[in-house]
Amino acid sequence: MKDVRLPTLFEIIIVLGVFLALVLSFTVFLDLPIQLALFVSWFIAMLLGIRLGYSYKDLQNAIVHGISNGLEAVLILVSVGALIGTWIAGGVVPTLIYYGLEFIHPSIFLLATLIICSIMSVATGTSWGTVGTAGIAMIAIGEGLGIPLPLVAGAILSGAYFGDKLSPLSDSTVLASSLSKVDVLAHVRAMLYLSIPAYVITAILFTVVGFMYGGKNIDLDKVEFLKSSLQNTFDIHIWMLIPAVVVIVLLAMKKPSMPVIVIGALLGAIWAVVFQGMDIAHAIATAYNGFSIKTDIEFLNGLLNRGGIVGMLDSLVVIIFGLGFGGLLEKLGVLKVIVSTFEKKLTSAGNVTLSTLIVAFLANIFGCAMYVSLILTPKIMEDSYDRLHLDRRVLSRNSEVGGTLTSGMVPWSDNGIYMAGILGVSTFSYLPFMWLSFVAIGLAIIYGYTGKFIWYTKNNTVKAEKLG
Repeated sequence: MKDVRLPTLFEIIIVLGVFLALVLSFTVFLDLPIQLALFVSWFIAMLLGIRLGYSYKDLQNAIVHGISNGLEAVLILVSVGALIGTWIAGGVVPTLIYYGLEFIHPSIFLLATLIICSIMSVATGTSWGTVGTAGIAMIAIGEGLGIPLPLVAGAILSGAYFGDKLSPLSDSTVLASSLSKVDVLAHVRAMLYLSIPAYVITAILFTVVGFMYGGKNIDLDKVEFLKSSLQNTFDIHIWMLIPAVVVIVLLAMKKPSMPVIVIGALLGAIWAVVFQGMDIAHAIATAYNGFSIKTDIEFLNGLLNRGGIVGMLDSLVVIIFGLGFGGLLEKLGVLKVIVSTFEKKLTSAGNVTLSTLIVAFLANIFGCAMYVSLILTPKIMEDSYDRLHLDRRVLSRNSEVGGTLTSGMVPWSDNGIYMAGILGVSTFSYLPFMWLSFVAIGLAIIYGYTGKFIWYTKNNTVKAEKLG
């Protein structure tokens, strides 16, 4: 077997620079699909791999391994597409929209959105499930109330990621803690020191902005017209929400996400037949093709014509190509080389914290998936924490903050694609309003440099102390 070597920093800069240039030129200047840019990037990374001594078979296996790391995300994406289609057909989503318009005052809508999505994500442990259910209802209600959709999306994602990084049921929570060799409940307790103040600040921000918009741009006649249109189009009753309750309860019971979402989609199809009068074939077809209705109300058409597995196919291709590229970079040791280059400067908790957040964000950018970030970051950074006697809870917390909270910021990452696709708001549009992410990242950096809530280990004993 031919000897292999790690890439030089110059080689890494060239490859990653070409990657970013491809993505930006294809999507911004040439108006070509990002899928094509990611596919071409495979071969750019493979050329580097061959130069480093790897065989084509090694590189192909790296692509397959990278894709397999995110296979669960692919399966969930397909399932959520089916669920959205049947839930609209079955009247679940229209009922959520109707009651949201009925009971949520515009002034507190953004705060209510944050709280509702937070409760659901903590209870279920899934940001994707939260956005695919409560999220689509809240985005529709926000549109009906005339509130800017990027703001609504920011509140949804802030709530969804709150639970995803805090709930013991969350796969990201389990992944960050296990790879950092930390008990999951100890990890959650460490997260609370960061998550609670970040959440309070975020809630205040959305409350203030909510009162700025509440009542100003609200067309009450339009709201009433939308409610009556929903009633005329669907059978709206409280029992329409039973499929949503079943899904939330099953997820809260820590049942596997994909089967639970499929059960929810099946219940939606049954509700479409039993309560909405749809024929069986048409109801089942909405799981694949999505829901489609043509009314005289263009606004209503825009709210309801969505979902289905077909609607997720473009996103699936992006995720698969992105995961493959991330697998190649992991095989070539790209992030490891970047960190080792600056390792001599990692002499304080603050520098290590900042570096961890940067590594996690870069893993989302170039690994194209939250799972890649959460897997690579603890592996790459653990020696730096051990050298400074930093407790592994600090590593798991920083990996979670950097990996989970930045995952929705990258347009070509699995989270960025999913969130933008489900909510119908582009990544760069909602990015400025991901306030929980920005506040939590800021607090993590402050904690690192001030020594607040930074723990050290000495003689296998954990003690809290300020950085001297």
